[in-house]
Amino acid sequence: MSKILYLIFIAVLFVFDQLSKWAITENVIRPALGEAFLPPLNLAEWLSNAPGRLPFTSIEVLPFFNIVMVWNQGISFGLFNHDNGVGPFILMGISSVISLIFLIWLFRTTSKLQSFAIVLVIAGALGNVVDRARFGAVIDFLDFHVAGYHWPAFNVADSCICIGVFLLIIQSFFFETTAKDAKQTI
Repeated sequence: MSKILYLIFIAVLFVFDQLSKWAITENVIRPALGEAFLPPLNLAEWLSNAPGRLPFTSIEVLPFFNIVMVWNQGISFGLFNHDNGVGPFILMGISSVISLIFLIWLFRTTSKLQSFAIVLVIAGALGNVVDRARFGAVIDFLDFHVAGYHWPAFNVADSCICIGVFLLIIQSFFFETTAKDAKQTI
């Protein structure tokens, strides 16, 4: 697959992440908060100015799944979620550097699985960087739970990062080893 197609896929995933955050915050959360928070912003309004942070909200969708409004100032799944002024800037910088390193890796790798995994990580990192730049925190809205135990809230970008890292680990443990073993037997 052409590297240009991978860049297009990064852009598509990034747009999907941002659209999902807008759709949930403006069309699900904001109306659930009541008249004081209405009307919802259309996509152009939401993108052109960063609206104020909405308060925590939880809407039950299924007995094991809620749509929530959570502002994550830390990294994925709320780790290092501290309220200090420089935290978002440090995390934006780290995420940007990691994205650049992964982009270089993307253009050097020949493995399709590795390329796909890298695309996922880059798209997710960029989606969360944009949230940090706009809001000082990342919008998380997916909440799965069982018997009162909640998995940390997450979003599409977090999902991309986790799936991408998981695929990189799988590729590293199973496919790179197989390729190295095949070269050694020749």
